Amino acid sequence: MHTIPSAHVDTFARDHLPPREQWPRLVFDRPGLHYPERLNCGAELLDHTVARFGPDGPARPAVRGGSGEIWSYAGLRERVDGIAHALTEDLGVVPGNRVLLRGPTSPYLAACWLAVMKAGAVAVTVLAAQSAHELRTIGAIARVSHALCDSRSLDGLTEAARDLPGLRITPFTVGGDGPRPEAERDAGPEAEPEPEAGPELLRLAGRHRGRPFRAVPTAADDVALIAFTSGTTGRPKGCVHFHRDVLAVADTFSAQVLRPLPEDVFAGSPPLGFTFGLGGLVLFPLRAGASALLDQWSGAHQMLEAVEAHRVSVLFTAPTAYRGMLAALDKPEGQGRERPYAIGSLRRCVSAGENLPAATWHAWHERTGLRLINGIGATEMLHIFLSAPEETQRPGTTGRAVPGFEARVVRDGPGPVAEVPDGEPGLLAVRGPVGCRYLADERQREYVRDGWNITGDTYVREPDGYFRYVARADDMIVSAGYNIAGPEVEEALLRHPDVVEAAVVGMPDEKRGQVAVAHVVLREGAARDGETAAALREFTKGELAPYKCPRRVVFAEALPRTPTGKLQRFRLRTEDRPDAGTGTPSGAGAADRTGTGPGGRPGRRGTGLE
Repeated sequence: MHTIPSAHVDTFARDHLPPREQWPRLVFDRPGLHYPERLNCGAELLDHTVARFGPDGPARPAVRGGSGEIWSYAGLRERVDGIAHALTEDLGVVPGNRVLLRGPTSPYLAACWLAVMKAGAVAVTVLAAQSAHELRTIGAIARVSHALCDSRSLDGLTEAARDLPGLRITPFTVGGDGPRPEAERDAGPEAEPEPEAGPELLRLAGRHRGRPFRAVPTAADDVALIAFTSGTTGRPKGCVHFHRDVLAVADTFSAQVLRPLPEDVFAGSPPLGFTFGLGGLVLFPLRAGASALLDQWSGAHQMLEAVEAHRVSVLFTAPTAYRGMLAALDKPEGQGRERPYAIGSLRRCVSAGENLPAATWHAWHERTGLRLINGIGATEMLHIFLSAPEETQRPGTTGRAVPGFEARVVRDGPGPVAEVPDGEPGLLAVRGPVGCRYLADERQREYVRDGWNITGDTYVREPDGYFRYVARADDMIVSAGYNIAGPEVEEALLRHPDVVEAAVVGMPDEKRGQVAVAHVVLREGAARDGETAAALREFTKGELAPYKCPRRVVFAEALPRTPTGKLQRFRLRTEDRPDAGTGTPSGAGAADRTGTGPGGRPGRRGTGLE
């Protein structure tokens, strides 16, 4: 099956790949996509980038923190190498072990990811907002042995670890790792001193300060990361990506469409637990020798302030965020400002995570003079595969196949993939240098058909090769850039003692695109009122990441089903109740629309800006 001997000692991830005949056909027809058999993406992104820039490489800025600290490439490499030594010599990590990474976006979370790569282990990066139940499921599927966790995000993980035998959690505190690296002690006034040492991980890494770490010589097709996505069944799917895949997405979308410069400063709202954020905030800037601002955002005004303060030039977020920033640009006084935001440093703005309406594209262009770069990606594909450079963007379309990828619109149904004529809707099919490989999951057969990745999106191809989005073809709810699997929320609701049945669907929403609405059948005697609705929403927020909590709860006598018992979700989606907010039974209305949702919380997919 594999022609390149693996460097992994722990071969679990490779052993649980789908059979080769179930893989998509991989396409490497561009010169820049031919990689050597031995390839460690961590070394390529960091060590080789430093070498590529010659004598000036080590001193170049690599990552920036929200409080103004700047790490040079030499400083980042010294920290990464210290953590890699701690992983392998102090914590017992061997190549192929799965290492879970958890925390808000920060320079240290990125350093941990790079260290895991150089150590030849497998990164399983999760969201800071995910619940103990979700972490427990992911940990069990991936059989994680170690976890590096920001001390601010320990609670849910320590609870999950009770049911994950052998999991060793090593915390780190953002902002403290002892003395600054030798390479940065004379870096000038911009590189501010850091606080005192943090807990175990950074103390361990500090012991290895100044010792270069030689990256494990992994095979190009050794597993580098497992990224989890919730499908329409609600059970997370582990998407397996190789070391060469990590470089391939940087050498296709980033190099061919985004075209970054070494002087660029990247920033964005998606967390590193989403591959949209991993690419936009770590892979792409490092591959280009640029720098990234790594911090968490809590609103449109904060994002604009960061763009202004750090002179951000490349921005990654979702349409909801751009709409929020448009409103903030028009009313800067809302935050007590006496002058408009200065965002003239921006030169590239990438929109993904949900469909970009043409009206939003035009409004952003009119207000800023910038042409949004629209795109669609998938966790299964690691990053964006349909897009277009800014000068060829066409509002209302997603773009064309990114150079290195092929795309077509095909008919739904079994058998060989059959292309539909231009102008007719069908399922989007794509293939390229990366593709879907689920970790020990029978749903591989559903996503990959006849060598093509079937993304679950309905599209129309125009005669000149542009692709226009129509809708999701499954039951995924996309709300303000977050993917919410209805069945997963239903499972959480059903864990409440008062809930007998539950169905969660997306309903149109002007601000967020969609909102999650829960249709619930209660046990006999349970009150169908606003207080119960609020209690159910609070319960759900304790079971799942907060952004998955239903915005509305509708009480029903029964849920619509076919004679065979299959839930008819389409009937729930067509119901638009004018008296929403009353907390009365279905047939009457929905309850409690006032609770908090995704805005500004950690764990967002690329929006969270309202």
